[in-house]
Amino acid sequence: MSSELLTALEIIEKEKGISKDVVIDAIEAALISAYKRNFNQAQNVRVDFNLQNGSIRVFARKEVVSNVFDTRLEISVEEAREHNPNYHVGDVIELEVTPKDFGRVAATTAKQVVTQRVREAERGVIYSEYIDRQEDMMTGTVQRIDARAIYINLGKIEAVLPVNEQIPTEKYKIHDRIKVFVTKVEKTSKGPQIFVSRTHPGLLKRMFETEVPEIYDGVVEIRSVAREAGDRSKISVYTSNPDLDPVGACVGQKGQRVQTIVNELKGEKIDIVRWSADPVEFVANALSPSQVLKVLVNEEEKATTVVVPDHQLSLAIGKRGQNARLAARLTGWKIDIKSQSDADKLGIDYSSNLNSSSEEFDVFKNDFNEE
Repeated sequence: MSSELLTALEIIEKEKGISKDVVIDAIEAALISAYKRNFNQAQNVRVDFNLQNGSIRVFARKEVVSNVFDTRLEISVEEAREHNPNYHVGDVIELEVTPKDFGRVAATTAKQVVTQRVREAERGVIYSEYIDRQEDMMTGTVQRIDARAIYINLGKIEAVLPVNEQIPTEKYKIHDRIKVFVTKVEKTSKGPQIFVSRTHPGLLKRMFETEVPEIYDGVVEIRSVAREAGDRSKISVYTSNPDLDPVGACVGQKGQRVQTIVNELKGEKIDIVRWSADPVEFVANALSPSQVLKVLVNEEEKATTVVVPDHQLSLAIGKRGQNARLAARLTGWKIDIKSQSDADKLGIDYSSNLNSSSEEFDVFKNDFNEE
């Protein structure tokens, strides 16, 4: 084994951050296996790697005994004393058993170990880099497509976009550049595995952080996101700055900011509403674009009943219940929508401007159940 290996180990230590001692220990362990495999030996051996000249020698370790039962593991005290008269029963003697052509095996094994360690180190670097990007947005290029997933090139690694994380209305082609949300980074025997999504609500949130400086700077906060990917989404925003309109900041001049996101999501409709700690106001806002006459709140059940004009009922509920469903997810409140006519029949007073009480809800609930 030439000193070139030692030079290579020093370079790897500097460039890859792999300790030379760690690699040498791995080489010695691999050489023991190689020796036993290639030379049909099963005795207890030790490999000595000379750090001065790069030479490698193999030593068989045997216990000194009075009576030898296994010559591979034991040596008689008489034979041991031929090497050194100071050996006694119970001592361990090492005898060099380096084969003549072991250098070739050693060189091949060392190369394999070094290559493996470098690969593992590179995988470790990639994992460390991408684990920090979990729950973040990245831009990648569609590399290949099969029936189970789309594979996205993120630069140093290929990410997996499973079918259930793809927007049903989108069609992808090789070399398309798309934004994805990193949902999970795993260590596997084959290296880091990254899973990404186009449907995750976090993708929408990250897009707004990118497009809206006020969100990036923390002046405007995204409080919640409800999404039915490819069709429609709602986000609630808040600011403590009384001079700033958080909804307007997200929409942008002439709608440019939100339109950029809509284009990236291939036409997905996005409702931006103002967040409020008051559930009455928040639920009313969340049902946008529908007009709301009154919101009745039951704090115990975290449920609301909303009264809307007759001509706004279908708008409030939305196609296949989508608007009401997204509003409920956005607010975290159950929402039951009633038309003005139904409210009249049940004796609900909706003349006041978005005022609520738990008692009033309970009266309505009991009356409705009796009906």
